[in-house]
Parts: sequence; C-alpha cells; structure tokens
Amino acid sequence: MEIKTHERIDRSLCGEPSVVEENRSEVQLTCSPNMAADASGLVHGGFLFGLADYAAMLAVNHPNVVLGAAETRFLKPSRVGDVLVAKAQDETPQEKKHLVRVEILCGEDVVFSGTFTCFVPKKHVLDGA
Repeated sequence: MEIKTHERIDRSLCGEPSVVEENRSEVQLTCSPNMAADASGLVHGGFLFGLADYAAMLAVNHPNVVLGAAETRFLKPSRVGDVLVAKAQDETPQEKKHLVRVEILCGEDVVFSGTFTCFVPKKHVLDGA
C-alpha cells in the first residue's frame, strides 16, 4: 500500500515501515547510540513514543492525519542495539476520530503500549496558518 502521510519523517529516528495495510502498520527501529539517555545505553522514551506515533499515523495513512492525544505505558526499558517493532491497529477506521492501538515489541517482550487518538481534518493543519 502506498504511504500517504509523514513522507519526510526521519526514518533513522522514527523507524522504517515494514507493513502498511488498510488500518494497520508495522514499523521497525534499531536503537542507535544517539538515542541513549545515559552512559548505560538506556534509550530515551521519546524515541519509543516517536516510533509508536509514526506507526499510528501509518495505520490511518491519510495526508492530513494529526495526533490529538495519547495514553501510553512504558513497560520495560530499551537499550542501544535493541530492534523494536511497533504494531498499530486502527480500531475505529470509519470514524472522524481514529483510536489506534499500538504495541512496541523487542523480541517477544512488549516494552510499550498505548492508544493514540488521531484526527483527519479536511485540510492540512498548517494550511492558512
């Protein structure tokens, strides 16, 4: 399926799409040293949030999709070198307000989960700004 949103995103920071299907996506991210929050190699949670957000946007896959809210849980730490896979499912694809459930896995372990509330306005949020 053609990717219709976030075409200029830095995939080295937000992940590489491996699946983009109707109402569903999977995005893979390898945690790099520049994501470390400290000398132990703990990856800053903002990078996991960015990965999950990108996966949610791809599950909706509309040029105007924007994030309105997110309820998230960080379940386990991530480290430099971890390969993470975000799996997103749009639970309300026929609605104006899309509720997208996202899990990030490292191997078999769920390290992050969340529900992202996404909206698709009629025009781009920056049009006319």
